[in-house]
Amino acid sequence: MAMIVQILSRLSRVRITLGYAAVLIGVSAALVDLGPRARAHVIAQASTNLHNLAHGHVATLLDSAFVTESGPMYFWLPCLVCLLALAELIWRSGRLAIVFVTGHIGATLLVAIGLTAAIEFGWLPLSVSRASDVGVSYGAVAVLGALTAAIPERWRPAWIGWWLPVGIAAAALGDDFTDVGHSVALVLGMLVSLRLGGPARWTQVRYALLAVSAVFGFFLLAHGAWSISRFRSRSFGWERKAATCWRGSPVARVCSRPRRSR
Repeated sequence: MAMIVQILSRLSRVRITLGYAAVLIGVSAALVDLGPRARAHVIAQASTNLHNLAHGHVATLLDSAFVTESGPMYFWLPCLVCLLALAELIWRSGRLAIVFVTGHIGATLLVAIGLTAAIEFGWLPLSVSRASDVGVSYGAVAVLGALTAAIPERWRPAWIGWWLPVGIAAAALGDDFTDVGHSVALVLGMLVSLRLGGPARWTQVRYALLAVSAVFGFFLLAHGAWSISRFRSRSFGWERKAATCWRGSPVARVCSRPRRSR
């Protein structure tokens, strides 16, 4: 009995992470069960695209964080759990929620402003305003950026010196607006980290979680054909064989029918 209580006590320290993961699994399973047509309708209604926002559908700013549209779930969900669990162990549940929501909503709105300007000036077609835009990656990248505050001071310059150029390169070389959104979310997370206090106490478990989180964050920013970054346009294509990591890579050629998302 004491062991069960101890396990539950430890799990309660990451209750936001576990609860969010459970909701993502439930929503994804429901969308798969509904079938392609209904799933497409739900994604369209939950998208934080310009069309929905212009029509006052502000609830999509939250709804979109619970709907995903691509990437093998068995790969990215454990990585997401590692990232969120690390942040929750360091900051506790309330601060994790603040960081995630700041990145998710803040990056969405800033990208929306940029897209509106680009369409007005004729740099992008009007069809972009209806692009599906759902998922968790903006919030996840913001959490990664906010981990800056937890990094020991002697390593912090190297941490910032790595992630900022990666974010800039992702925005400059990416093929759609979500790449810019990830870079914006990263910077927002770093700015929020200024309010999160000093370095965290690091253990072997936390270092392991950080290693997984860093690799996961890199793939979010430097995505590929499997479009894990498209957790923003991102439905769980986990029921399909779309486990490729880089468009045109040898991995992509040997995987069966990689799915291109948005």
